Amino acid sequence: MQLGVEHTDVAVHYPGTPWTGHEKVPSTLLLLKETGEPAGHAALRGRVPAEFLVRVSPGGGGLAAAPDPGLCSPFVLGIPSWSRCFLVTARPTAVNMARAARDLADAAAREAEREGATEEAVRERVIRCAEDMLEKDLRDNRSIGDLGARHLLERAAPGGGKVTVLTHCNTGALATAGYGTALGVIRSLHSLGRLEHAFCTETRPYNQGARLTAFELVYEQIPGTLIADSMAAAAMAHRGVSAVVVGADRVVANGDTANKVGTYQLAIAAKHHGIPFYVAAPSSSCDLRLETGREIVIEERPGRELTDVGGVRIAAPGIGVWNPAFDVTPHDLITGGIITELGVFAPEELRAALSATVS
Repeated sequence: MQLGVEHTDVAVHYPGTPWTGHEKVPSTLLLLKETGEPAGHAALRGRVPAEFLVRVSPGGGGLAAAPDPGLCSPFVLGIPSWSRCFLVTARPTAVNMARAARDLADAAAREAEREGATEEAVRERVIRCAEDMLEKDLRDNRSIGDLGARHLLERAAPGGGKVTVLTHCNTGALATAGYGTALGVIRSLHSLGRLEHAFCTETRPYNQGARLTAFELVYEQIPGTLIADSMAAAAMAHRGVSAVVVGADRVVANGDTANKVGTYQLAIAAKHHGIPFYVAAPSSSCDLRLETGREIVIEERPGRELTDVGGVRIAAPGIGVWNPAFDVTPHDLITGGIITELGVFAPEELRAALSATVS
């Protein structure tokens, strides 16, 4: 499923949504600044955002005399510095956003330094770069889905038959350029006719599973069931779960993986039940500069996500709140493997497999 990439308007458009005006971009960035949760989720969390920010950036602006490709400095195209900085810093646990922003800024700077450079030429260069990222992400996601599906079937159903997969958070077309990572594996299994059922967790407190993954499963007519996060172990014990497949915001050199909070406990439960636990992520989510998960910065979210529902306070006033957005799953709990577009690797194989391609 690709839910429509509209290059002439905003980068990601969801069916039935009225968000189509260029004037919405500043308010979207403000929402990102205030909440840390991208409006439209996919539009601001991955590879596409810089493309539409360049194209519709308010305030105009020409070529800078000395473009600065630093992560929190302005693009040469007049984008306010805070806009780009927040695109990078709003998700400190994830590595893709900073890497994509750096690549786009470098492309803009190189074009701006060319003899006779024009603002239009720089804009078009950045747009082409972003569109190349979009196409690569789609290719990588399909490879992840297909490679992961084959590996999972060999592991969980070597004699044939169908499998039941449990997933967490949202890792589909609404979180990527179009196909998905962990949800891409589920999609590929379904395409092969080998998926019996998919369970998706609600993913408290922001409910990405209930609001996004459930929507994608229904949209794609994939047999699925929504469960509360606290039901996952029971589903493994009583509902025939064959494997758990999750995404990742950052995978470090030893295979430790940061993903949406709640992933760690799924890995523990899966190991107890003898169920293979997979992480599906593009190689761009692998950060070999960090040795272990202890080095990953974990974003913490506003306490009101736990104390309030629909803007109504449900928790006792004065109660303390701890609300990390991510947790780190130790590599020894990733028993199925780490699925990338380059292959499926055991955690201890990751460094050697990717060292030539990931910086």
